[in-house]
Amino acid sequence: MRATMLVDTTRCIACRGCQAACKNWNGLPAENTKFTGYYENPPRYTPTTWTRVTMREYEREDGSIQWLFGKLQCLHCANASCVMVCPTGALHHTPEGTVLVDPKKCIGCNYCVGACPFGVAQLDTIKGVMRKCTFCYDRITNGLTPMCVKTCPTGAIWYGDRVEMVAKAYAIVDGLKAKGISGARVYGPDIVGGTGTVYVLTDLPSKYGLPDEPEIPVFSRVWNVLFGPLRALAVAGLALGLLANRIKVKDFSKE
Repeated sequence: MRATMLVDTTRCIACRGCQAACKNWNGLPAENTKFTGYYENPPRYTPTTWTRVTMREYEREDGSIQWLFGKLQCLHCANASCVMVCPTGALHHTPEGTVLVDPKKCIGCNYCVGACPFGVAQLDTIKGVMRKCTFCYDRITNGLTPMCVKTCPTGAIWYGDRVEMVAKAYAIVDGLKAKGISGARVYGPDIVGGTGTVYVLTDLPSKYGLPDEPEIPVFSRVWNVLFGPLRALAVAGLALGLLANRIKVKDFSKE
C-alpha cells in the first residue's frame, strides 16, 4: 500500500494540536518566533518545525469575512524533486511511498532546499543535514497512524491506503459542491506525480499557503537525467572519504 494522508480543511479548527504532537513525538524543540501579520506560529518551516498550521483571513465580495485553516507538511511527492537532485541518495522513497532522508548520507549540499516546490526542505546548519516531516515512518511501519492523525480532535486528518483516501477526498468535495461551495476541490493526486498528502480545499490552494500549480524545477529534471546514474559513485566516494578521515583520526590518537 502507498501510505496517504488526507487533510479535510473544512474540519480544521487551527487548534495546532497536530503541530504540538509532531514536535512532541519527534523530540523537536520550541522556537522563538515573531508576529508576522498572520496568526500562524511558527510562521514558516524550519529544521525543527515540520508541521505548520495556516490561518488566513479574507474578505468576500459581499463584505463578509472568510477564514481558511489548514495543516501543511511535506507532501511526500511521487515525483519528488528533492530525491531527483540529491547527489548521495540520502533522500529516497520508502516501500510505503514516503520520502525520507538518511542523515548518514546527507552532506548538507542544500540542493533539495532549492528544489522543493513547496518550500518544505530545510537545512539544519548546525548538524549539516536536511530535516523535514517523516510521515511518522517509525509509527506507520509498526501498524500505528501518524501522530498528527491520532491527535486531531475534529477528525480533519485521515490516514490509510492511497486509493481509499483519494476516493474519500473526492466524495467530500462532491458533498461540498452539492451544498453550493463551488470552489471545493481536491489538491494533490494530479500534481508532481501525485502527493502522499492530499487536501480537501474550498478555495484556491494559494489561499492556504500552497502553490496553485507546483512544478518540478527544470534543473531537478536535468540533474536527474544527466547525473542520476553517477549517484552510486558519489556515495562510494563519500564513504571512502569518511573512512580515510576516521583512519587519519585514529592514527593521530596513537601519537
